[in-house]
Amino acid sequence: MSVIEAAIRGGAVTVLLLAATLLLRDRRQVPTRLYSALFALSVAAYVIASAPGFSALDLRWRLPIELASFGTPAAFWLTAAAYFDDDFKPSLYRHLAWLGLVLLGLWQMPGNQPAADFLHHGLSLMFIVLATWHAFIGRDADLVEARRRFRLVLVMSTALYTAAVIVSQWLLPGSAASAPFSFINAIGLLALTSVYAAARLSVSAFGQFAASDIPDRSASLPREVRQNDPAPAPGVNEQDAALLTALDDLMKNNKIYRQDGLSIAVLSAKLSVPEYRLRRLINQKLGHRNFSTFVNGYRLSEAIAALGDPSQSTVPVLTIALDTGFGSIGQFNRAFKAHTGMTPTEYRRERSNGMQNAPSDLSPIPESASLSRN
Repeated sequence: MSVIEAAIRGGAVTVLLLAATLLLRDRRQVPTRLYSALFALSVAAYVIASAPGFSALDLRWRLPIELASFGTPAAFWLTAAAYFDDDFKPSLYRHLAWLGLVLLGLWQMPGNQPAADFLHHGLSLMFIVLATWHAFIGRDADLVEARRRFRLVLVMSTALYTAAVIVSQWLLPGSAASAPFSFINAIGLLALTSVYAAARLSVSAFGQFAASDIPDRSASLPREVRQNDPAPAPGVNEQDAALLTALDDLMKNNKIYRQDGLSIAVLSAKLSVPEYRLRRLINQKLGHRNFSTFVNGYRLSEAIAALGDPSQSTVPVLTIALDTGFGSIGQFNRAFKAHTGMTPTEYRRERSNGMQNAPSDLSPIPESASLSRN
């Protein structure tokens, strides 16, 4: 390995270790940063493990670094899920998926293990695909413009680069540690890690729009403001105030939220404003990160009123769900239970039985209501 390549790899490892240290420092305030730290450490281990001559080192030094590098694709998937999915919750199966990939890597370490090689590389590609899926699946409903750009730029470049490395190692074993691939790989890793660390650690670039890093301001708004969104917030200029009024008219009076397939594009066209401006308004002035959550707040408010209305006691739950704009009974049930803690049928029953158990003055619609997407 040349001095230049060693310097490049050393720089990449330094950047990643610094990023991991800062992320771990804040993990108690923001638990999901633990996944970003895990990813940074995994990539740092891969930078070292893929260096020429690494295989000649003593096994006692190699083993922990190799094990950490084996789980990099799964760590990438966990990081993408944690920051792009507003409904992400840590779960045992996610952690076991990472551990399983690490154990498969351990199985293939002695060499001449075609089954282990096939499974490890195949699952690694699957995790890259899943991470890409997380980046794309919620992009249209994402109201945070910076995070929407981050989904495409960094995640896609990281996914394509990682997939290329996995395929090359699969088809050409040992190529990553031989010239000229080793040098090219080192340059690519330094470039990606520098961009990742700058984006992840910069408050203006990533910290302010990570799904779990910013509070849901809508959850702290008074009930009358939250249910009657949009309401002008302090410091709103005249243009934004006019747009909020027009949005208020569409949502409350025209009940556009009932429209099938309502999207940010449709709503912005109705208001004759660019999408980015409407996204920014709903996000920054009304405190929402997800368009589906914003719209579902109106849908659930109407559905709750209908289910608690004795004059509508014979109206089927499915009819209420479809009339309020939900695409299916499944979407409605998930969003309703996430907000009230009970199914629509249970809520109606409790309200009809003395109304003592069913909540009539519900708290603001939470981010978990985004489980029901348009």
